[in-house]
Formats: sequence, structure tokens, C-alpha cells
Amino acid sequence: MIELPTFITRRFPYRSRFAPTVFGRMHYVDEGEGRPVLLLHGNPTWSFLYREVMAGLAGGPYRVVAPDLIGLGLSDKPRELSAHTLRRHGESLLELVQGLELKDVVLVVQDWGGPIGAWMAARAGGRVTGLVVMNTALLKPERFRTTAFHRFSHMPVVSDVAFRLFNFPLPVLGRTQGDPSSISGDVARAYAWPLRKVVDRAAPLALARMVPNGPEHPTVAELTEGDAWARSFQGPVELVWGVKDPILGRALRRHREVFPRARVTETPAGHFLQEEVPEEIVAAIRRVAAAR
Repeated sequence: MIELPTFITRRFPYRSRFAPTVFGRMHYVDEGEGRPVLLLHGNPTWSFLYREVMAGLAGGPYRVVAPDLIGLGLSDKPRELSAHTLRRHGESLLELVQGLELKDVVLVVQDWGGPIGAWMAARAGGRVTGLVVMNTALLKPERFRTTAFHRFSHMPVVSDVAFRLFNFPLPVLGRTQGDPSSISGDVARAYAWPLRKVVDRAAPLALARMVPNGPEHPTVAELTEGDAWARSFQGPVELVWGVKDPILGRALRRHREVFPRARVTETPAGHFLQEEVPEEIVAAIRRVAAAR
């Protein structure tokens, strides 16, 4: 077992569980009974990001499952950058979903949770029947225009120093928010704590480099599979978006086009909108779960 510091446990009072996968031991939270709701985070966060959403769903007819991607949170942390691929992350998530026998799942995704979750859903044999999409790039790129953050991640030496030695981008997460104070103090410390050891910091850099910068990038094949699944998905969908997100705020347009019948909730939040508007996310999950 991993003993968490009190500044985390007083905000995250959930029992830790672990499951073996092809990619390593995966940490997850599994709370409640009822229809499964699968909450997927991205880079460089962990299931702590969904603590207020989980609290909002507590007592409802939901089985809430919130895993940590391998390399992040309390999951195992492979130290080689090359170990991290969209396929490996998707395969480990699929193993968890199958091992827990999750069916009729409401899939909730943000950041890298979007493409990883979509790839998993494409292989899951119809297990996903509802979808809530938030500040992600679920779709294959139309044009390969990366952000300054992702271009920086490909710079030799300097990006390794920043990500490995200075735990970038953890110290500046607040700058991606509508309200920078939403990730500060003990909340900011809680995101940095699982990556307190230099040797454990491969995933944030690897995931940043997994964002394709051209059509030959190895991630494109898996993104294409997830894109096809999203375009063919027939279940209820809602989009909840932080429009002040400097990374993926503008990605809402393409997701509106792919999900033209989806209800859209635009919020003044930033990239990690779970920290700013959890009540909007809870409401969207409840509506999708109730729709048939």
C-alpha cells in the first residue's frame, strides 16, 4: 500500500485499489454501486483531479471508477520514454475495464483520457454506451499544429531537464486555468507528490511527445481508430468545455461538428475544468446516465 500524506487524504478520502495490467500495476478508485462511470484524466494529473466529481456522484446509482494512467498518480511508473504509447495506455485501460467487468459504461474523458479512452472503447465490444467529453483532442488532427508546450517537449536536452529535474509542467498548471488559484497551495502539491522522485518523471514528457507533430507520428494510427469510434458512436453525448483553456479551448469546434446532437456546456474554466466547475460535470454525467 502507498501511504498518502494528510494534505492529500483530507481531500481525497478514497480507498486505493490496484490491478495488474500488461503495462504495469494500475491504481484506481472504485466507489458505489450501479451504472459504471469511468473517469479518465490526462497529463500530468491523476484521479485526484476527479475528487469533487466523485463526491458529487456519491450516493447516486453509480459505480464510479477513476484509474490513474500508468506512469502517473499512484500507478507504476515505467522509466523509459519509449515505453509510453497510446496503444499501451489503451491496452492497460481495456484490461482494467474487462477485469472489473464494466458494462453499460458512461465514459468521461479529458486531456489524454480522450484519445486513450476512445481507443479503448473501440476495442471494448460496445461496453461504452454514454460519453461526456471535456477539453481533449479525441479526434485525429486535421492539421498538425502543435502548441508551444508540445513543441518545447521535443527540444533535446532542455525539455529533459525541465520535465525531469524541475517536474515541468507541474509548477505552472495554474496558468492553464480560468482561475489560476484553482490549482495552488495543497492542491498543487497533491498533483506534484506522486512525481516527487526524479526517476519517476518519464510519463509527463513521454505523453507530451505522444502528441503528433506530423502524419508519420506513431500515435496517428491509434488516433485514427479512436476517431472512427467517436464518429460512429450512437449513444448520448455531452460536451463540457473550459473555454479559457489555452491548450485545447479551441478544440470545442471540431467536437461540436462530430457530435452535432450533443448538449454543450461552455464554462469560464481552463484546461483542468474538474477543479473549477465540477458541478457542471456531475450534471452532465447524470443526464447522460439517465438518457437511453
